[in-house]
Amino acid sequence: MIPEDIKIKEAILNFLKTKTERPVSVRELTQALKFHKRESGAIKRALKSFVQSGDAVKTRYGLYGPAEKMNLTTGYFEAHRDGFGFVIPDKRGARDLFIPPRRTSGAMSGDRVVVRIESPSKREGRIIQVLERAQKKVVGRFYHEGNIFYVKPKSRKIPFGILISPGSRAGARNGDNVVVEISSYPTSVKPAEARVLKILPDIIEPGVEIDMIVEEYSLQRKFPPSVLSEVKELGGEIPLRKRVDCRKLLTVTIDGETAKDFDDAISINRTPDGFILYVHIADVSHYVPWDSAVDFEARRRGTSVYFPGSVIPMLPEKLSNDLCSLVPRQDRPTFTVEMRFDNKGQMLRKDFYPSVIHSNERMTYTSVRKILDDKDLEERKRYEYLLESFELMEELCEILRRQRIKRGSLDFDLPEPEVLLNIQGMPEAIIKAERNLAHMMIEEFMIAANEAVASHLESLEFPSIYRIHEKPDPFKLDELRPLFASFGMHFKKAEANTFQALLKKIKGTVEESLLNILLLRSLKQAKYSTENTGHFGLASESYTHFTSPIRRYPDLVVHRILKDALTRNKFSKQKREHLEKLLPDIAANSSKTERVADEAEREIVNAMRVWFMKDKVGDEYAGLVSNISSHGLKIQLKDFFVEGFLHVSSMPDDYYVFDEKSYRLIGRRRKKTFTIGKEVNVRIERVDIEEREIVLGLV
Repeated sequence: MIPEDIKIKEAILNFLKTKTERPVSVRELTQALKFHKRESGAIKRALKSFVQSGDAVKTRYGLYGPAEKMNLTTGYFEAHRDGFGFVIPDKRGARDLFIPPRRTSGAMSGDRVVVRIESPSKREGRIIQVLERAQKKVVGRFYHEGNIFYVKPKSRKIPFGILISPGSRAGARNGDNVVVEISSYPTSVKPAEARVLKILPDIIEPGVEIDMIVEEYSLQRKFPPSVLSEVKELGGEIPLRKRVDCRKLLTVTIDGETAKDFDDAISINRTPDGFILYVHIADVSHYVPWDSAVDFEARRRGTSVYFPGSVIPMLPEKLSNDLCSLVPRQDRPTFTVEMRFDNKGQMLRKDFYPSVIHSNERMTYTSVRKILDDKDLEERKRYEYLLESFELMEELCEILRRQRIKRGSLDFDLPEPEVLLNIQGMPEAIIKAERNLAHMMIEEFMIAANEAVASHLESLEFPSIYRIHEKPDPFKLDELRPLFASFGMHFKKAEANTFQALLKKIKGTVEESLLNILLLRSLKQAKYSTENTGHFGLASESYTHFTSPIRRYPDLVVHRILKDALTRNKFSKQKREHLEKLLPDIAANSSKTERVADEAEREIVNAMRVWFMKDKVGDEYAGLVSNISSHGLKIQLKDFFVEGFLHVSSMPDDYYVFDEKSYRLIGRRRKKTFTIGKEVNVRIERVDIEEREIVLGLV
């Protein structure tokens, strides 16, 4: 940010916090601070940034005041199926606010809202204004009762029906699955209204279920004609004049078996005092310039969305799977981060340059695991010419990983499900996804490259986008203290290093998965920001996303900024001001699209679990208790990576009560006890495709 803008921001914030007794208009503020007319743009930018950061609030009359004086804050609303919700404040370090059911003022999940803090001690509030609506379309089931037409939303985060006028039903019949567009949002006194856009087919197979979730999250498979027309013209030879030729380096990509978009490739050499690591990243910016049709569409999408057996890409297939993908034995334009490390993992030097590579092999995580972990003779013979490189990668990975853990990085080991489909697209198995040494190598090398780029741009004081992860709220960890104590894990005071200490204690216990999840939920969500506040989870002072420009828009933006930074004459005052205005919106939208993609991916996996179990009703399985509540037990089946719910009403041998202090379910009469990790035999009682639930009974 230019010095004049910084001075203006400081002056405005100081004035709002110390000189005002009431909210003020832009005109009043300009006159009071004696700003010149030519500074009006900087004033508006400053006020906008204060509203976005939560430092100031804009009233419905267009007046501005400091949030703390007005007892207001802004943030994003996360709704619960039972009507209540939480507001995650924009202001850094602020704790979440609980919103009771009758104080949501019609806000829907994902909406950006203004909330009044009504009970500071309980962190409870009331939503008084919706600033920005997150949802325009909703998927649900259409119902007709007497003269009333309404839609029951599929999403559990929308706990109310949506009215449909008779003229807006578009031929929908009772029980139809439909997509509706909201025409009138709910308020505290009036329900939501909508019109039917599309009638969806009945859910008769997983593919239809996936299509419904795609509609539910307003994801678009098809690209606009203008984008496809622009992509059609791309291609041609790679200009080598301004690129470093890295084609003689031994270079490999390492990805999953089904991957088609290869963002990154690795080369490595030994030096007398350590290692040279080359991280080559697909140079998407070579094909996609600022403000092209492809760029605007990628910015809108924000990220690729991955489903079992398919993907909704951020970029058209010709780019994501062909021109930009670092396929083997083809020349490809890349952006290289060259890093020199000593034998202790300290970075001695870092260089950045546009390059061209020629990948020698497309490796998979499984193949590299066979080479390094299993010492598979056949695999080692096949890739004999790469063995030295892989062994160097393994050595450097272990050194970097030790350094990262030592500095305080958190190492969550959460099992992830992997859905295996048959040729008809039906789930034939759901297994625990493998995470081996090869995964860890790529993870460490990408973290190193992202940190190198972030710290370089920050040292130059160029505007950029950072990947930040705020420090946790100690109060949230304090809330977990009784639970951890019930498992024999005690801590006196919630501090930053408490997380790492607990993760070490949890490792290898039967409660590991649950406690990891609870710890993770107590942390704030990582997001994109133009202000670098560090990354708590990685214990990194400066971090960004640079290594996946095929599937993440912020990475593409950082590529462009770094390219311009390498030739300082391209960073004019005008360009700097343009970026300072543009990047906050890109960061906010990228964070939002990432959240939507994560939710959609989770919903699809949940749906696939249900489809996989639907023909297993009546079958009996052994399982482990993975979570406990007053309603019953969550059971992880041993045979499949699938969870079901055992309700207390399906446990007829006794009346069971939940002991919150010891975190166990105890029978009143027989004192039979269920704890985390306890083995139980269950029967699949019911599989509800509609609700995506697996209901269990005790054998």
